[in-house]
This record gives sequence, C-alpha cells and structure tokens, in this order.
Amino acid sequence: MDLVVTEYAYTLKIDEKSDVYSYGVVLLELITGRKPVGDFGEDGLDIVRWSKMQTNGSKEGVAKILDERLKKVPIDEVKQVFFVAMLCVQEHNVERPTMREVVQMLAQAKQPNTFHIH
Repeated sequence: MDLVVTEYAYTLKIDEKSDVYSYGVVLLELITGRKPVGDFGEDGLDIVRWSKMQTNGSKEGVAKILDERLKKVPIDEVKQVFFVAMLCVQEHNVERPTMREVVQMLAQAKQPNTFHIH
C-alpha cells in the first residue's frame, strides 16, 4: 500500500505535511535504490521503517543502506540528505519541516553540518 495512502487511512487528512512525508519517501528511495514497499523481508515493513531500523535513525548509519550506485557521492552529502529524509518522515506531521525548510536544508547539503532552519 502506498505510504501516503496509509497515512491518510490513519489520519483521514492530507495536507502539506503529507506531501513532505511523500517527499521524504522519495529521498529514501533515491538513497537506498529500493522501492517504498516490499522486498524488506517482513510483512508490513516499508522503506521508512526499514531505513530507521537499519540506521537506528542516525545519519551515521546511512552507509548500511546506501545504493551501490551512490558510492562515489560524498558521504557527508548523502548523510545530510538522509537527515532531511528522516525529518520529512517523522511519525507526527507537526514534527515535519515545511517544504520551504526542506528546500533550504537540501540547498545546504553540500556544506556539511550547516543545517539551520530559518
């Protein structure tokens, strides 16, 4: 089942923060090279839960889930993008950044350890 549809089923509402969640899922797809559902070894396990389990939700663990095709990308940049993805897929939508904040953080990804939400 699509992750946004799942969120909608639980909350019965779609808003900007639902779009942010979807964007976080896309970022995880890009980082891992995996589809959002299936192929995780357990029923009901999706890319968000799997990524959190594999990395303990820490950007330092991103090397464990990194798509082989991204091995030449500077790991600090990948870690920053993973950090943004984890913010986007927070369980409670009030904890998620706005898309404006996401864009600002991604623009800063080439400058490690400079995330500042304005």
